[in-house]
Amino acid sequence: MSTYMAKAETVVRKWYVIDAAGKPLGRTAAKAATILNGKHRPEYTPHVDCGEYVIIVNAEKAVLTGKKLEQKYYRHHSGYIGGLKSMDYKTMMAKRPVLAMNLAVKGMLPHNSIGAKSITRLKVYAGAEHGHQAQKPEAID
Repeated sequence: MSTYMAKAETVVRKWYVIDAAGKPLGRTAAKAATILNGKHRPEYTPHVDCGEYVIIVNAEKAVLTGKKLEQKYYRHHSGYIGGLKSMDYKTMMAKRPVLAMNLAVKGMLPHNSIGAKSITRLKVYAGAEHGHQAQKPEAID
């Protein structure tokens, strides 16, 4: 008996839609990261990018549990002296909910070339509308 190894050229990618309305941001991001990475498939192979496309809608209606809205911060540095920028998640969820969801999913993907390719297949929308009806995406709870 031999072990099956998926090949990159034979992977058939499907599209999935996840509705984030009323669900915790981290749980939604974890589900999206699993699908983007391909770990939900029986033919998952760690060294082959066998993930699929994910569309997340209603990112502005995702919730953060506990006191994360007041206590959690997103920080980044411009590279210059005194260039530390920070924004609390209450402001981020109000102004840029798509960025908050993208950062959460990106942090859950592998930090290598496969993860970099996988994040390009993530499409996040603040509202309920998306322009990918032609791909016939499947809804996931």
